[in-house]
Amino acid sequence: MKVLVTVKRVIDPYVKVRVKSDGSGVETANIKMTMNPFCEIAVEQAVRMKEAGVVTEIVVVSVGAQQSQETLRTAMAMGADRGILVDAGVDVEPLAVAKLLKAIIAKENPQLVITGKQAIDDDSNQTGQMISALMGWPQATFISTITVNGDTADVTREIDGGLEKLTIKLPAVVTSDLRLNEPRYVTLPNIMKAKKKPMEVIKPDALGVDVTPRLKVLKVQEPPSRSAGVKVADVKELVAKLKNEARVI
Repeated sequence: MKVLVTVKRVIDPYVKVRVKSDGSGVETANIKMTMNPFCEIAVEQAVRMKEAGVVTEIVVVSVGAQQSQETLRTAMAMGADRGILVDAGVDVEPLAVAKLLKAIIAKENPQLVITGKQAIDDDSNQTGQMISALMGWPQATFISTITVNGDTADVTREIDGGLEKLTIKLPAVVTSDLRLNEPRYVTLPNIMKAKKKPMEVIKPDALGVDVTPRLKVLKVQEPPSRSAGVKVADVKELVAKLKNEARVI
């Protein structure tokens, strides 16, 4: 079974995000970048399925700038077999990404597509669902477990009310949640091996997809600073402050 995994290059989650002085966006120059954590979980799941003998080939795909090749190499160092970069520039909206991935999926014909549930930079949480809609495939979002049984997969989804168990037919699209697994550390020997693995670079025009932005960012600004907390002596004082000052009760 072939699995296609999507990965995205984002600002390292441990780096403090700064807004550009002109308010046009987030500062990315000279900032440490890394693989989106949820995408990393998706890659780890595909690798574990390959180690278990369920998967025969793992293809990782990224849509973005040329620097995304580093992210793909990291995924291949984790255990993916080959990579595909759609060189579409930096800012590509979820719908355009989904259309590009649809073209890649039609070409690669995988039985399972695994994406991160969302990217930590824009938090859109849309691409996986859009891929499912464009392909007409079943989907299972926010999965914490997955077991493939022939032409079906049993998954557990994390929902507001608890856990939901589903059985979906393959081919399908699933999006990984935080508790699906814990990604492995990439070793130096595997990093060296990843440099020799094949990587294909494609332009959006070659896939027949228009990536022109449909949205316009008017302004980006940091949230206001939070005021310091206040200690109270007892419950009576807490209730008084909530009632008279905060006016929430």
